[in-house]
Amino acid sequence: MAKKLYVGNLAYHTTEDSLRNCFSNFGNVASVRIIIERDTGNSKGFGFVEMSSDAEAEAAIAGAHDSELDGRRLRVNEAMDKPNGGGGYRR
Repeated sequence: MAKKLYVGNLAYHTTEDSLRNCFSNFGNVASVRIIIERDTGNSKGFGFVEMSSDAEAEAAIAGAHDSELDGRRLRVNEAMDKPNGGGGYRR
């Protein structure tokens, strides 16, 4: 089963392709998504990588956490589920 990882401290110019290449060293990357600010179109400096298995995700955490990509030290850990009803505008 795939496991989603949080990747923080990304350089603003890091691309999804370069992030995918970095994590492909640890196994099969199912998906990559860098979070973009809606108004400016610029990166928010973090994203998510989904690895195909738990073992690959653990290898990616061990290998990529505190490693350097595009001049920045990555912070990598298992992504937390977003709580229901969090954020947004309510009347």
